[in-house]
Amino acid sequence: MRKVLGLALMFLSLSVVAGENEIRQSLQSKFPNIGKIEHIKKTPYGGLYEVVIGEQLIYADEKGQYLFDGSVIDAQTRRDLTEERRQQLFAIDFNALPLNLAVKKVKGNGKRKMAYFTDPNCGYCKRLEKELSKVTDVTLYLFLYPIFQGSDEIVRNVHCAKDPAKAWDNLMLNGQKPPTAKCKVPTEQVIALGKKMRVNGTPNLIFGNGAQSPGYLPAEEIERRLNAAN
Repeated sequence: MRKVLGLALMFLSLSVVAGENEIRQSLQSKFPNIGKIEHIKKTPYGGLYEVVIGEQLIYADEKGQYLFDGSVIDAQTRRDLTEERRQQLFAIDFNALPLNLAVKKVKGNGKRKMAYFTDPNCGYCKRLEKELSKVTDVTLYLFLYPIFQGSDEIVRNVHCAKDPAKAWDNLMLNGQKPPTAKCKVPTEQVIALGKKMRVNGTPNLIFGNGAQSPGYLPAEEIERRLNAAN
């Protein structure tokens, strides 16, 4: 019985590898400029294969004849399986981030960690700050990332404030702009970092386990992800 089971598993493994190779050959022949295919892996749902090309996750059928670009949602639990997989695939080393470039804010015991790219003229960034005001026991690292017009001057004034974290809160929560000031700021390095990490918008959240989440999240979801990252 064990021998039969072993043979069955071997043939199944060979079948999966054959499927992966067929998909790779099909995509490369049909899309010569598709770029480097990082990996192809069969998923447990719908007979689909996940295909990772650079920083993009797409799906293909078993022969590579059809491509699917979008999210797979578990209808029973309503979980976004694609987003969960993206977080695993594209996770970064949190401890390798140049946190010295960020504005640091410790709330409560500061045990949990989160970094995020943010812009003072970004509406969703302001909404995010209101949600973060409900979250405690976390150390936040704010990469001030001026992508909107006029944001670079505000970012400079925040960095140059006596208490940058407080100046940021006053700005984003109370609408109080920091006074004009001049000092050496890490804006160029932060912009370079964002480009390297392909941060195309704000806010962009990075949790302690390296999982990234572009966009605004409510406090309840931030709490869930902070706890999952520990």
